Amino acid sequence: MDLTLVQEWRDGKMRRFQDYLVREEPLEIRVGKHPLTVTMRTPGNDLDLAAGFLFTEGLIQRREDIRILKHAESNKPSETGNVVFIEVARNVKLDLEHTHRTFFAASSCGICGKASIDSVRLRGLRPPKQRLHLDPEVLCSMPDALRSAQVVFGRTGGLHAAGLFDARGQLVVQREDVGRHNAVDKVIGWALLNGRLPLSEYVLLVSGRGGFEIVQKAIAGGVPIVASVSAPSSLAVRLAREMGLILVGFLRGKRFVVYSGENRMSLAAVDRAG
Repeated sequence: MDLTLVQEWRDGKMRRFQDYLVREEPLEIRVGKHPLTVTMRTPGNDLDLAAGFLFTEGLIQRREDIRILKHAESNKPSETGNVVFIEVARNVKLDLEHTHRTFFAASSCGICGKASIDSVRLRGLRPPKQRLHLDPEVLCSMPDALRSAQVVFGRTGGLHAAGLFDARGQLVVQREDVGRHNAVDKVIGWALLNGRLPLSEYVLLVSGRGGFEIVQKAIAGGVPIVASVSAPSSLAVRLAREMGLILVGFLRGKRFVVYSGENRMSLAAVDRAG
């Protein structure tokens, strides 16, 4: 977080004070000698982000595909702490179509640099295994737990969050970032590096909307349930239904909307007619 002097107008009065700002800096991910991509992110958990990005983009399949993962050394002040170096195993053959994805990705968009519509959809996605039995009341408790864990958001109000929960509603890991897709990559990357994949017994909760790329990344990680506090997109719903993912939106208070997989959730239907 950074501090800056601001002026606030309220009820006809002005006041000056120091306010917190979310840090946003570019992160370059290099595979060997080749720059792969640049994404605007909130510094922190960069190795998780890089590993998660490679995995959810389908460039690697397992933890063993990464030989070296570290912050690159540089004499340039602008690159210090902002470049992650990855060396993949010798048997890993990177898809050139993906490795040419050297572009500037805005923090709100993780697919802006795709060269074609066909390249947006990952190959080899598999339906997540449905091993999770979840109480709706437990699901409703998750947004408050995630919000309580958002230390930086509490001071700045400018970050997205992604959290991984177990069937009891316990928060296993959470990550914050200016980019919602980065927050998810940080969670998936953490799971990859810690031998937790596939995430077939966990719920992924995101603080923003449930967009297509969020759903696709979750499926790549084997997550069976994705929930968001806002609305999903039409393409996200279509992908979730195709792949058998339980997709929940508008998870707020004691209410949520199920857009996909309702037949796999134990929801009590109450007839209030008459």
